[in-house]
Amino acid sequence: MAPVNLSLARKRDAAKLTEGLRGIVVYLVAISCLINVLALTGSLYMMQVYDRALTSSSVQTLVALSVIALVLFLFQGGFDAIRSRILLRIGARFDRDIAPVAHRVTIDMPRFGFSTTEALERGRDVDNVRGFLASQGPGALFDLPWIPIYLGFIYLLHPWLGALTLGAAVVLTLLTLAAEIVARRVAGEARQTALGRSSIAESNARNAEVLKAMGFAGRATQRFAVANEAHLALQSRASDIVGSFGAFSKALRVILQSAVLGLGAYLTIKGELSAGAIIAASVSSARALAPVDQAIANWKPFVAARQSFARLRETVVALSKAVEPMRLPAPHSYLKVDKITVAAPGSGQVLLSEVSFDVGAGKAVGIIGPSGGGKTTLVRALTGIWPTLRGAVRLDGAELEQWPEEDLGRAVGYLPQEVSLLDATVEENISRLADYDDPSGIIAAANAAGIHDMIVRLPAGYRTPLGPQGMAISAGQRQRIGLARAVYGDPFLVVMDEPNSNLDGEGEVALTKAIEQLKARGAIVIIVAHRPSALAAVDYVGVIQAGKLTAFGPKDQIIKPAASAEAPEVQHPVVAMPKATSFEPQRVPA
Repeated sequence: MAPVNLSLARKRDAAKLTEGLRGIVVYLVAISCLINVLALTGSLYMMQVYDRALTSSSVQTLVALSVIALVLFLFQGGFDAIRSRILLRIGARFDRDIAPVAHRVTIDMPRFGFSTTEALERGRDVDNVRGFLASQGPGALFDLPWIPIYLGFIYLLHPWLGALTLGAAVVLTLLTLAAEIVARRVAGEARQTALGRSSIAESNARNAEVLKAMGFAGRATQRFAVANEAHLALQSRASDIVGSFGAFSKALRVILQSAVLGLGAYLTIKGELSAGAIIAASVSSARALAPVDQAIANWKPFVAARQSFARLRETVVALSKAVEPMRLPAPHSYLKVDKITVAAPGSGQVLLSEVSFDVGAGKAVGIIGPSGGGKTTLVRALTGIWPTLRGAVRLDGAELEQWPEEDLGRAVGYLPQEVSLLDATVEENISRLADYDDPSGIIAAANAAGIHDMIVRLPAGYRTPLGPQGMAISAGQRQRIGLARAVYGDPFLVVMDEPNSNLDGEGEVALTKAIEQLKARGAIVIIVAHRPSALAAVDYVGVIQAGKLTAFGPKDQIIKPAASAEAPEVQHPVVAMPKATSFEPQRVPA
């Protein structure tokens, strides 16, 4: 039943993109019908002026016709304004409902191997759809079905004129289809090159200090210029295609108007048409082809909006959940890593294989091993950042997927290897953007990280803005604020990846004290470390090499100090690894 439920959930969530729009579309179709019927006012007015007012030399008739035409024109303008305002509000509602969903995907995509540029594209997709709905494009699309009204009117004036206008409409329609076919592939390629260019720009901005210090900013700029040139070439090609079709359609409209006038004059000379009908036919033929011309002019935004809508639909479907997990009691007993295998989301390469261990409450585990062995991959699996291919990470027996995300977040504290703080205040960063006041909890977390005194010395204390990525403070300060954020709210599982990489002696003392406090209140602490000082408070040590857990046990059995008379104050850890064939991960007692 689960796949069926998920399929239904995806259909339900995808339908939310257009929820409530059916009635609005019917209303817009009705308004468009009135607009297009009233658009015949100009043709009828000119025909009546030439055939009745001028022939009768009646000023009263001219005035009456002008007043009637003025009223009808005002109604047409009013309905057109109403349609535009409705479309504008549809775009605003779409943005309000979908932008938060798109931003959620923007947050999730980088952890699945996508670049930040690709992630931010979802926000631009929302802008594309909203911008198109606020443009003249939707009006042209709503006017297209009513072209037969003008063709029928012209046909009533004379069948030849109707046939001429119909032929021009068919040619313009074929042009529109040709523009769609030709421009679709080029537009897709242009989008890809735009993403590549933006990725390079983002990478250069992120590495600005390195580029400046080591003097290769010029080469980085040249690399961007090459990508920019490729994008401009495709963008120009796409614009040339749309522009060429648009120019040809305008020329065809001018030719049609002249042809209608010429044919009308010929029919008038033959006595088959009145002088007023010539002008009416010319005005109506121009109006008949105007929606096609506008559709061609707005085809590029229309294609972009359609592609954006398709991606947003995929986004909503990707976030669909068949069943929302039931709330569980807060974990308090143990963590079980049950034969997990983890692959990199972007490439699918297996980075961690068949890892198992148990940790009871109030214990700390240090994870060591060579670079690239899979330590950070384990951290991502333990915190739910990366999914497991096989096996499961369990808290009190329940897999991570069984916990509602916010509940799991309250139970987990995470200090990543590279700490990047939010563009917010110290208070907001530590409290994880809590929507309620919790000064005691925030101060308790700051004290646990040993940074309360440092924070109160800042210009605005806990209300000090940290700026983009927390660049207003040093790397060590960022790491300690990150530690305070990790322990805020007394989480049951605290995972730290290289927590002392930017810390001085005082910071390392505070880190060890924080770990001891976490253990004392019954939390589980997982620490990935290269520097032995980070392992001072751990009870057990695991060794990860080449994606495998090759050793696990009490710290004094796994790490033995090397005998060195020359440098007794520095003890390099020597990993005692049993044979792989005889190793079985040990359960850590509570």
